[in-house]
Order: sequence, then structure tokens, then C-alpha cells
Amino acid sequence: MQMSFLPKINRKATQDKVEHALETARVYKCIGFERREVKNTPSYEPRFHGQTNATSDQVGDNASWNIDEEKRIRMLTERVERAVKRLPKRQRQIIEKRYLEDEDVFDYIVCTELGMSDSTYGRQKAKAVYQLAFMLNLEVLAEETPEPVLT
Repeated sequence: MQMSFLPKINRKATQDKVEHALETARVYKCIGFERREVKNTPSYEPRFHGQTNATSDQVGDNASWNIDEEKRIRMLTERVERAVKRLPKRQRQIIEKRYLEDEDVFDYIVCTELGMSDSTYGRQKAKAVYQLAFMLNLEVLAEETPEPVLT
């Protein structure tokens, strides 16, 4: 038995995280960032309650979230684009056509467009997703429990 020092990767969770990052980049490139808006409804009745010493600034919280989230998504999109450019040509074509073009397409359509067999397409796509996971630091170890992907 050969000993391995490399950790085992949870393939499904890793693929989900990579696909979520690719989808986020595609949406950001197509429509930009959708900002949160304040949802205050004024109330003209006094509300009496005990002191909690907590303040609420919905406008400030939303402004902070908008700035931070847009910056995070923009940086993720830039990282995704740089990582995809570093892939070999066939793998780059698969990822770009499958995940990064304007509309979402199915695997069999991309496979047909690129003139590849199903098995070759599946292997190349799996290699591309695996490489992107490591380039983007999105790999999930088998021992870890994956973070839920928020959509």
C-alpha cells in the first residue's frame, strides 16, 4: 500500500463551490451587482420597550454591505477570469462555454460544439474544475463539512 501525504478531496462539495464561483462571476459580468435597498416603513406610533443599548442603523448596514459585497464579488470575478486564462486551451473552452458565457447551457451542447466525445468532455471538464478549485482555493477536504452555498 502506497502512503499519500495529500489530503483527500470531497469531489462533490468542491465541484459545487467552483460552480458557484463561476456562476457568481458570470452573473456579475452580465448584469453587475444588485444593491440592497433600505426597507424602512415609518411608524408614527411610539414604541415603548426596555433599554437594550443596541442601536440599529439600517442605512449604514446596507451601505457597508453593498460596498463590501460588491468588492468581494468583483475580486472573485477577477480571480476566476485569471484562473480560467491559465487553463489549457480545451479546458478553458469548456469552462468558458459552459459557465461564463451570457446564457447557461447544458453539457451536451458544449460537448457537441467542441466536437468532443462524452467521455473526453467529462474528463477534461473534471480536470478543469479540479485545477480551478486549487487555483481559487475552493477545495473541500473530505474530513471537513462544507459550508452551505448561499445563492
